[in-house]
Amino acid sequence: MNIRSFNNRQPKKYFFQSHYKAAGSFGLGRRNPMGRPEKRIDPARFINKATIDGSAKEIENFIPEHKFQDFKIDQRLIRAVANKGYKIPTPIQDQIIPHITNGFDVVGIADTGTGKTAAFLLPLINKILQNSREKILIVVPTRELAIQIDQESKFFARGMRIFSVCCVGGTSIGRQISELRYNYNLIVGTPGRLRDLMGKRIINLSEFNTVVLDETDRMFDMGFINDTRFIMNGMPRGRQTLFFSATISNEIEKTIREFTKNPVRISVKTRDTSKNVEQDIIKIEQGKTKLDVLNNLLNQKEFDKVLIFGRTKHGVEKISKTLLRKGFNVESIHGNKNNSQRQRALGMFKNNRIQILVATDVAARGLDIADVSHVINYDIPATYDDYIHRIGRTGRWNKRGMALTFIQ
Repeated sequence: MNIRSFNNRQPKKYFFQSHYKAAGSFGLGRRNPMGRPEKRIDPARFINKATIDGSAKEIENFIPEHKFQDFKIDQRLIRAVANKGYKIPTPIQDQIIPHITNGFDVVGIADTGTGKTAAFLLPLINKILQNSREKILIVVPTRELAIQIDQESKFFARGMRIFSVCCVGGTSIGRQISELRYNYNLIVGTPGRLRDLMGKRIINLSEFNTVVLDETDRMFDMGFINDTRFIMNGMPRGRQTLFFSATISNEIEKTIREFTKNPVRISVKTRDTSKNVEQDIIKIEQGKTKLDVLNNLLNQKEFDKVLIFGRTKHGVEKISKTLLRKGFNVESIHGNKNNSQRQRALGMFKNNRIQILVATDVAARGLDIADVSHVINYDIPATYDDYIHRIGRTGRWNKRGMALTFIQ
């Protein structure tokens, strides 16, 4: 096993080490937040060269079967797509939109950053335009992803008199209850808050004929399987069900079989990690600290928009405060921050008002943040799936990205 080490005097070079004892180890280690034993991840899995030329060639050679104009959706949506800057459908959009518009249950398996959100929003908004009484429920694992999808739906449906409500924890449930008393067509929410509102009899599941489960693997990893099953069991049997996930576990497969009717399966997933994300590790030398190495990296010119992942809320806040004292433009996101604080930090990062965002895995899934140059795994993720989703924040939409993982 070759492990690479960061040299402070030559910050862009790496040299080989061969004495890392944990390499190749898959024994049981610490437990994850859900209490399940975790496996140590072979550091070799964090090393992967980007194949930018091959990836670009593959994208160029992709010829969609449809143009956006070919889909059976309202012309206002076609114009909204053009205003969004989309020119041709992505593979998941090209293959799955016709099946959704035709009313089929679907299972979509795709890498992050492939346009999944528009793949289900466009045909579902069209469904509402055809029937103003249609109600759709979109269930996602995190509040950040829920807010992002809600914002996307509002963009596509602008001027169409379609009202959506975002139901997530960390914000006023009273305001959400007030909004739900008006006529609405679309709810985007997290399982816990949705179940709270159902318990208060504010949401009546029998009124919903369409449900989307997005980032299903993450929902199950976060322990929302019982809430998800509760929601699905409360919906009409004749509903249309859309599953989207980057990975399909046995538990998810079981749920798909239980809650769908002959679903159309669309997979555009070719590998675990994006071809245009360069992946490498940084071995922390004896006598150096991770903060020392991180400081040197962030002072390099090419590290212009950096997402740093830490394992714990306390650790993330400590990193953020340390970098702030060193003069970096930095914000943090973790579970101890309220929704407005988290959205403010995300907004500043998206709009390039800060260079660095330090986060727990709350930011690892689904968030579409443009032009992230680097993802740094300050702490090794709990699972390899978490790693895949973390580094998926860079190298999006055929742009090059870099992912670095610290090894001690």
